[in-house]
Amino acid sequence: MKHITREELKQDINNGNNLTLVEALPEKYWRAGHLPGSIQIDYTEINKKAAALLPDKDAKIVVYCANAECQNSTKAARSLEALGYENIYEYADGKQDWVDADLPLVSDIQNLIKGDTK
Repeated sequence: MKHITREELKQDINNGNNLTLVEALPEKYWRAGHLPGSIQIDYTEINKKAAALLPDKDAKIVVYCANAECQNSTKAARSLEALGYENIYEYADGKQDWVDADLPLVSDIQNLIKGDTK
């Protein structure tokens, strides 16, 4: 598994590079606030949900969780690799690092205000 820094991730996002962000925490934490554009797959549900939510095994996938101490993203990344995904990155510093850099999170409340009910 490869690692990606906040700056590298920001650059990928700002350049419009094709990637999928996956938060590996339980859904309630994703709903409270997540990196823009991310989807939620709890690390315990990777084997069950990956095929439907991540159909391209060659696509760049960046997995993150709460912070550097949280192991959910490591477990999720390893599970994805075991399923044959080829281009997995871990943003090991996670959501806390993102927030500490004054970067925005998106929450369900913000999505509801915008009319996005996904």
